[in-house]
Parts: sequence; structure tokens; C-alpha cells
Amino acid sequence: MPKCPKCQKEVYFAERKTSMGKDWHPGCLKCGKCGKTLTPGSHSEHEGTPYCTKPCYANLYGPEGFGRGGTSGEKANYEK
Repeated sequence: MPKCPKCQKEVYFAERKTSMGKDWHPGCLKCGKCGKTLTPGSHSEHEGTPYCTKPCYANLYGPEGFGRGGTSGEKANYEK
């Protein structure tokens, strides 16, 4: 039986969410920055960690500078 990449516990067929080639528990497939629950296929990934495509992934790994929250090249802070 496959193991969830986040919690390392077994994932049963009826509860699995398949994303990034792995089976996840629904509650474990969350953004690595903000913790939002993600839907398989509708998020981004960096080094095996899932992220919301916007704003988290774009803020952490997207282009910087003009048009990205200011002219100073600083990344926007989307923390709660």
C-alpha cells in the first residue's frame, strides 16, 4: 500500500488524492507556505513540495522586479 509523502502513513484507495505522481491523504495535500488545501493538478511544485500557484509559488519562485509588487525588487509578503 502506498505511503503519503507528507505523513508517511498508508493511503487507502478510497481516500487518496493523486498528485505529483504520489498518493496523498486529502488533508496532507496542502501548500508548503500558506497551508491551503490543494486540489490535485491545480497547484505548483518545487523540490517535491506542493504550493498554491498564486500567490505562494509565484512569490517564492517567480520572477522579481517590476510588475511583481513594487519597483524595489522586493517580494510581496502574503503572510496572514
